[in-house]
Amino acid sequence: QVQLVESGGGSVQAGGSLRLSCAASGYTIGRSCMAWFRQVPGKEREGVAVIDQNGVPNYADSVKGRFTISQDNAENTVYLQMNSLKFEDTATYYCATISPFTTYSVNYCRRANGRPGAFDYWGQGTQVTVSS
Repeated sequence: QVQLVESGGGSVQAGGSLRLSCAASGYTIGRSCMAWFRQVPGKEREGVAVIDQNGVPNYADSVKGRFTISQDNAENTVYLQMNSLKFEDTATYYCATISPFTTYSVNYCRRANGRPGAFDYWGQGTQVTVSS
C-alpha cells in the first residue's frame, strides 16, 4: 500500500526555517517522481518543488533559492528544506508521487511539475504558518 506521511510543519517567524519530511511506504522512492505542493483556502493547489527519478530538482519561481527538495533513499523519505520563509509561504504543504507502479520518463516528471492532476498519491498535508 502506498502511503505518504508529511511531518515537520509548524509556526515560524518570517526569515526562519523549517524542514518538512515525507515518509513513504509501500514503494521505494529512489526512482520515483516526487513533489511538494501547497494550498491555502480559496486558492488552487500550487506546485512548490519536484525531484525526478534521477534526483534532479526543480522549483517554483516563488521559492527558488530558498527551498531545497532532497531525498534520503535509505530512509525512503523526501524532504523540503525551507529557508528565508515569508508570510506568503503560509499554506498546507502536501507531498505527492506519480504512481510508482508505472513506467515513465524523466521528461514526463518534468511535465508533471506543478500539475496536481499528474500525481497519483498524496499525503495528508502539514500546516506551515509564517508570521510577519
